[in-house]
Amino acid sequence: MLAQIEPAQINVEILPVNLVADGSPLEGELDEMWSFVEKKENQRWLWHAIDHKTGTVLAYVLGKRTDNIFLKLKTLLEPCGISKFYTDNWGTYDRKLDPNQHQVGKSNTQKIERKHLTLRTRIKRLARKTICFSKSEVLHDIVIGLYINRYEFGLSV
Repeated sequence: MLAQIEPAQINVEILPVNLVADGSPLEGELDEMWSFVEKKENQRWLWHAIDHKTGTVLAYVLGKRTDNIFLKLKTLLEPCGISKFYTDNWGTYDRKLDPNQHQVGKSNTQKIERKHLTLRTRIKRLARKTICFSKSEVLHDIVIGLYINRYEFGLSV
């Protein structure tokens, strides 16, 4: 039997964001990535944001494809002071981002789409056609979270 980790049990360390050394405003690419737990009808989404210039992951959230989950990601991004968001044409972005800071289009989301390919290659349970899949949402989120924390944030896990 698995022990479930509650959000209150997790300590989050917020690292200072100093990604813009040249003084230019920080711009971010946002996107969501589909996966599933147990069966394809039980969808699980990885929402994440990267720095548009460097490709550095700024924040990520795992959950459903709903406005509420996106708002969690947006809250995590607030300390970064992002001046421009580049996204695809998913309706949540239009509803929840300031139109003056939001630009839709594939030409400015190439880095995050490339990051998706890397994640799908390295974490088989994210691949679209695979025999490797998660049987519990908790383990699914832990595997993806451990990978991102280790290889994107450089945290020892």
